[in-house]
Amino acid sequence: MAGTARRPLLVLLLVAGAAAIAESKPYAPADRVLLNCGSATDSLDGDGRKWMADTNDDTWLTDSGKSSLMMAADRMDNGLPSTIPYMTARVFTMEAVYNFTVNPRDRHWVRLHFYPSSYNGLAPDGFHFSVTTSTGLTLLRNFSAYTYAKALSQAFIIREFSLPPTPAGFLSITFTPMPVGNDTYAFVNGIEVISMPDLFSDPATMVGFADQTVDIAGAALQTMYRFNVGGMYIPPSNDSGLTRQWYDDTPYVLGPVQGVIYRAGPHFQLKYPSEVAEYAAPPEVYLGTRSMGSDPRLNQNYNLTWTMPVDCNFTYVARLHFCELLLSRPNQRAFDIYVNNKTAQSDADVIGMTTEKGVPMYKDFAVSVADEPGDEAMWVALHPSVALRPQFYDATLNGLEVFKINGTDGNLAGPNPDPSRLLAKAELGAGDEGVPRTHGHRNMGTVMGGTAGGAAALGLVAAICVEKKSRELAAAGGSHTSGWLPLFHSHTSNKSSGHLAANLAGMCRHFSFADIKVATKNFSESLVIGVGGFGKVYRGVVDGDTKVAIKRSNPSSEQGVHEFQTEVEMLSKLRHRHLVSLIGFCEDAGEMILVYDYMEHGTLREHLYMGGKPPLSWRHRLDICIGAARGLHYLHTGAKYTIIHRDVKTTNILVDGDWVAKVSDFGLSKSGPTTVNQTHVSTMVKGSFGYLDPEYFRRQQLTDKSDVYSFGVVLFEVLLARPALDPALPREQVSLADYALLCQRNGTLKDVIDPAIKDQIAPECLKKFADTAEKCIGEQGIERPSMGDVLWNLEFAMQLQDAFEGGSCGGRRPAGEGSGTAGRSAAALEPSNSNGSAASVTTLETSSTTRPPHEACIIVEENDDEVANSAAFSQLVRPTGR
Repeated sequence: MAGTARRPLLVLLLVAGAAAIAESKPYAPADRVLLNCGSATDSLDGDGRKWMADTNDDTWLTDSGKSSLMMAADRMDNGLPSTIPYMTARVFTMEAVYNFTVNPRDRHWVRLHFYPSSYNGLAPDGFHFSVTTSTGLTLLRNFSAYTYAKALSQAFIIREFSLPPTPAGFLSITFTPMPVGNDTYAFVNGIEVISMPDLFSDPATMVGFADQTVDIAGAALQTMYRFNVGGMYIPPSNDSGLTRQWYDDTPYVLGPVQGVIYRAGPHFQLKYPSEVAEYAAPPEVYLGTRSMGSDPRLNQNYNLTWTMPVDCNFTYVARLHFCELLLSRPNQRAFDIYVNNKTAQSDADVIGMTTEKGVPMYKDFAVSVADEPGDEAMWVALHPSVALRPQFYDATLNGLEVFKINGTDGNLAGPNPDPSRLLAKAELGAGDEGVPRTHGHRNMGTVMGGTAGGAAALGLVAAICVEKKSRELAAAGGSHTSGWLPLFHSHTSNKSSGHLAANLAGMCRHFSFADIKVATKNFSESLVIGVGGFGKVYRGVVDGDTKVAIKRSNPSSEQGVHEFQTEVEMLSKLRHRHLVSLIGFCEDAGEMILVYDYMEHGTLREHLYMGGKPPLSWRHRLDICIGAARGLHYLHTGAKYTIIHRDVKTTNILVDGDWVAKVSDFGLSKSGPTTVNQTHVSTMVKGSFGYLDPEYFRRQQLTDKSDVYSFGVVLFEVLLARPALDPALPREQVSLADYALLCQRNGTLKDVIDPAIKDQIAPECLKKFADTAEKCIGEQGIERPSMGDVLWNLEFAMQLQDAFEGGSCGGRRPAGEGSGTAGRSAAALEPSNSNGSAASVTTLETSSTTRPPHEACIIVEENDDEVANSAAFSQLVRPTGR
């Protein structure tokens, strides 16, 4: 048996775990004012928080509101999270002041909410204003919410500030309109003033100056970024009373290698030390992590890096949150921390600093960003320590926050952008100059509209000044896209037809970006149903009542363009019952968005583990495996040329409302050999580690047997209900393929089968299934069966299961999943040799999917006479839809 050393255990792997639940004591603020500006009634927002009408108390506004107008928005954008506080506004034509009595000992969050709509006919671009405080701070200067929201295609913007205690116990916030032509208006939809605990009492270490620190205890701060590293969005209601919002960090991870995501198990308990308050970050932040992975050679050759554009001429504090979840001894994992290419800390060892696992901690590092081209971003990078020679060459991070510190003049406002240039690009989309209106990732968008809304202003500036840094990275072999206005891919920006060639663009329905925004409620976080290498996947509705899955590209990866083209090309030409169907696409304004049939029951992985769903029965799992095998067999033999999927895994096997399995995600797919004499395709290695064919990895020679290997891992995953790679397990169990193979050859496989199905499997069925999986993961491709043979064997395994249960297979399976083999004897299904002809497989589905047709797609037939005459590979021939 081959040990784990011979298989590539690299990264780019999602190791998701059931979210652990840790109790934390919620913070109870002394002051908690949520003003629904311009409203006459108190109301609850979408999170159940009560907002008071700013007419409740005549003291809120200095002149009791007499010099201002209460207005309602003329329309509601689908991207708003709630009507409260965004559908009413207080509009000012002259300087106006809101007054708040506050606890003089407390710091306070001040959050300003803006929905740039037209109000009673006032155009949204007519509002330009500054915001200052009675403590001498400038929060916003010449601010145009419309400019930022329009350029970023966001419905609303929130600015969050942390203000130091006010000894007088009084805080005022002044709105000052700025002239725009003959008009001058200011507005605000909502204001939050909430006490917060003292999270900034300790000074931050000044990066590059070992003996210097920055006192942030008395500083005013603006929240620029707040990431739940390796995790999903955390709403204010889940933040221990501090009402912060934490966002997914994925779009800001630089480079193609984004590490391993790990979640602690359901019984993991955090142990807060006395110096770290339980509300420093929500437990969910500390219970998940992004690390580099298990390959020491790979890890020593790259940094795990986050890049975040910021304003020049300010000092920033980067707060890094750590909590060791797996290791328990010092020097098992040590790493260096870099901020803006300077060493912030060498040989950081979380266990060394906390003495045991499960103990949260954070470190603050300060850095100044000068006004120099190419120096307009915050870079946080981790690299394994070489000096300490730790047991594992790895690095890890749980959470990341970035705050801007006010200048000596009390200013927090960023430089005034040039709205005309940016708005022109916003209206016209991506032109030859390269900055699109919105090519942003969903997370970036929610950061703009969420707590880190202060970043929107920076984005407009960063879009202009990030160019030099991008060129430097490109020269160094890296890639960079702005976190604010991601740059259009340079090699496609001059094409009039965008990413797709004209012949491909005519194959499927073209959705406008406005259509997609409506379908996803402006990419609402609540509609996110998955995250992949290409980007976020949203649930949506088009044409009034048609449910769809909408996949929006993550612009931080240059390979997205190629994957987008490949996906449209492949799925526009292919139609099969067990392949997910592409309805259409959108490439407006630099976006790359794909629209698919909605798969009601999600991914296969969700039904095996880490999805919180009831476990599937053995028969149901086997049905799904058979369906997926049909889809892959069709790819290998049913089109003009062999198509190699190259990323077969349980997250790419979806299940629709009728429990029909469908293979998805063709972004990495590759056409196979085109001539008889050609045995492979030479190409760079791509795929998901844990499923990656070791022969392909070593030789960079891709064949259809690479898909067979990956599918073999899927079969064992179905049987054992555990991830393909799990770094938390003992070394011999990390790789599912190696561990399952060891158990299979030792005769102990039955002992590690998922307990939920262990007693349901017929012994003969288990033997046939396990033998098939074992052959699939043979070390060399020539040892592996074809997908036709795999399909034969799985069908035969089903017949053995039927015989064991004492009945035929007919009527036993979920709708649409009959094998088509009822009435045939088990013996008749056994292949006569190990290389059975694919053409002899007569059990493939020949009917179209049971879902109603989408008339948006035109079916393109592959003219292959050898295949066209076989009912086994029937394609739909209706030219108007499938």
